[in-house]
Amino acid sequence: LMVVLTAGLGFLLAEGTRPGFRFLLLVNTLFGTALVSAAGSVLNHVLERDTDALMRRTANRPLPTGRISPDAALLFGVVLGVAGLAWLAVAVNLLTALIGALAIAGYVFVYTPLKRVSSLATVIGAIPGALPPVMGWSAVTGEVGIAAWVLFGILFFWQMPHFLAIAWLCREDYANAGFPMLTVLDPEGTRTARQMILYGAALVPVSLMPSVLGLMGTLYFVGALVLGLVYLGASVAFA
Repeated sequence: LMVVLTAGLGFLLAEGTRPGFRFLLLVNTLFGTALVSAAGSVLNHVLERDTDALMRRTANRPLPTGRISPDAALLFGVVLGVAGLAWLAVAVNLLTALIGALAIAGYVFVYTPLKRVSSLATVIGAIPGALPPVMGWSAVTGEVGIAAWVLFGILFFWQMPHFLAIAWLCREDYANAGFPMLTVLDPEGTRTARQMILYGAALVPVSLMPSVLGLMGTLYFVGALVLGLVYLGASVAFA
């Protein structure tokens, strides 16, 4: 849902810079993006089925409980991925399909295995997670300009305090599964809090850029500033 929502917002921002509104293109973009996102999620479940069984948060997923076989899940994930990328390539454009392919590859083949060896996986995982609004933008414009990178930056910096908060709440689960998350390596929470504050602080100026670029107006600027400071305040409160 988050992936589809942010892709849709990227689309609407780009569409707002042009006359008319292409509803069918929006539907095709969201549908293809949803398939690609689902594929990444399914393939992640396939690769992490053993460690999922060790964590309370994920132990009831279909693969650890045996409700679905790994082979069936793998086939399902591959079909979703191929269908989603093909849909984007044919019904939207090749650039959007390419970005979708990079998102799947980064999430499944870089982020997922890296979780077992390094706390940097959280940062790496935020990269494919921030690509959906770029896909929405490229679906309209056929290019990736500075505005698309601003949207990428907003979602990238927002994700980090969010992910670290989840990792703190689930740190015992991650430790049981053998994941060297920052919150596992930092039991006092000092480094975790520092990173949350740094990323939250970086989000504030980046989130104001749509107004600076003329994509949004004063109302957005004030709203983004207030909400960004509240979000940063939550990180400070955690620290």
